[in-house]
Amino acid sequence: MNAYDEYMKQVVKPMRSELTDAGFKELTTPDEVHSHMKETGVSLIVVNSVCGCAAGLARPAVTAAVAELDKKPEHLVTVFAGQDQEATATMRDYFSDVPPSSPSIAIWKDGELAYFIPREQIESNSMDTIKDHLAGVLADII
Repeated sequence: MNAYDEYMKQVVKPMRSELTDAGFKELTTPDEVHSHMKETGVSLIVVNSVCGCAAGLARPAVTAAVAELDKKPEHLVTVFAGQDQEATATMRDYFSDVPPSSPSIAIWKDGELAYFIPREQIESNSMDTIKDHLAGVLADII
């Protein structure tokens, strides 16, 4: 591993742990993504990133929405755009009808994309608006 890769690994560590500490499982390889996507039930998928709207909006909104739900998705998973590039590309292949964006939030139910929140809808809203919207959508889908 070169110095740049090692530096970036340390820089993104807290960005990863913000989701993993909230119960999200990181999928870092294409095989992990394929294996997960065979699961049944509802998956909340976060395409994480280093940008400010991920830090100030997406991650806090997702973790707050999940925390307030009475009934939670069966699976909480995340891929990290720009860091785990092959895993992220593989995940995006599962919802290829929507343009790639990061951060983004997907709800996958029984083998189909049930809902998608792209970056544009994240960066143009407040954290509370995103949280309330996501919690409402999840409550309807679960």
